Amino acid sequence: MQPHNLSLSTTSHGSLSVIIKVCAVTPFFCVFLCCIIVMLYIFASHRHFLEKSRYTLFACMLVNDTLQLFFSVLLFLLSMGRVTLAVVYCAPLLFVSLVTFQNTPLILAAMSLERYVAIVYPLHRPAMWRSDRLWVMVLSLLILSCIFPIAMFSIRQPDPAEDILTTLHLCKNFDINSSPTQTILKVGVHVSFFSLVAVIVLFTYVRILLETRKMRQDRASVGRAMHTVMLHAFQLLLCMLAFLYPITVNFIQLHDHWSKQDVAFFNYFCFMVIPRFLSPLIYGFRDQSLRGYIRKTFNCCFQKANLQVRT
Repeated sequence: MQPHNLSLSTTSHGSLSVIIKVCAVTPFFCVFLCCIIVMLYIFASHRHFLEKSRYTLFACMLVNDTLQLFFSVLLFLLSMGRVTLAVVYCAPLLFVSLVTFQNTPLILAAMSLERYVAIVYPLHRPAMWRSDRLWVMVLSLLILSCIFPIAMFSIRQPDPAEDILTTLHLCKNFDINSSPTQTILKVGVHVSFFSLVAVIVLFTYVRILLETRKMRQDRASVGRAMHTVMLHAFQLLLCMLAFLYPITVNFIQLHDHWSKQDVAFFNYFCFMVIPRFLSPLIYGFRDQSLRGYIRKTFNCCFQKANLQVRT
């Protein structure tokens, strides 16, 4: 094959690969966004949900995961289009993506502790766990999640010739924050965050389990609380799948026919998009009260759509 034809073939294959990747990610995000909008609409139109702490925390998790997935998909599309941005424009996108990634396990820990408090202190719940005071905890978790990204960007060591206003980069965290110090900080913080949350989830599960032996009444609510904490542990496991990236890279690259771009997409799709897609939806559709409202809302939407089609 002549060099010109080989170049055209390679370009054509690359374009087709980009189209396939974009078509794989975009429908997932659209379905996810549709489901999240429905659940947030239910919370907004039925205020009694937000009078309960666990639903308030769940609504916060929905907003957080939606922002995380939105900015993640946006960065993915910019990467697929080989769009380069100056650091001053790229940094805010990466910052929000990192903050929301860090915030998810903290919200899961808060949701597990809320179930523990609801079982152990059903009548005398501490003030900070009441739904009207919960914003203080949510804001504190958000501030805590901001510390790591701020530290990451603060210790960044840019090239002396680089101008943050004009020098263009692919908007990837590895390209912007790639120094060894930043890598060590990233690993240390992520391990600490997820280990702490795992300990909290385990603690709440064991305490609720011990509480069932003391309580002779209302064992059904205690059992539901245990199942909820187990679900939070599963959600945490889904979040931790993102840390399989280095392992899968080394394993998959043993096969020479996998390019770096294909390996990166495989990791992103399997360990970032799908877990973030499943985690809030599993929790939302599992809840009996919320599931009933979701079904009614979707039925209403389908009926209106059918009426419009007929007319």
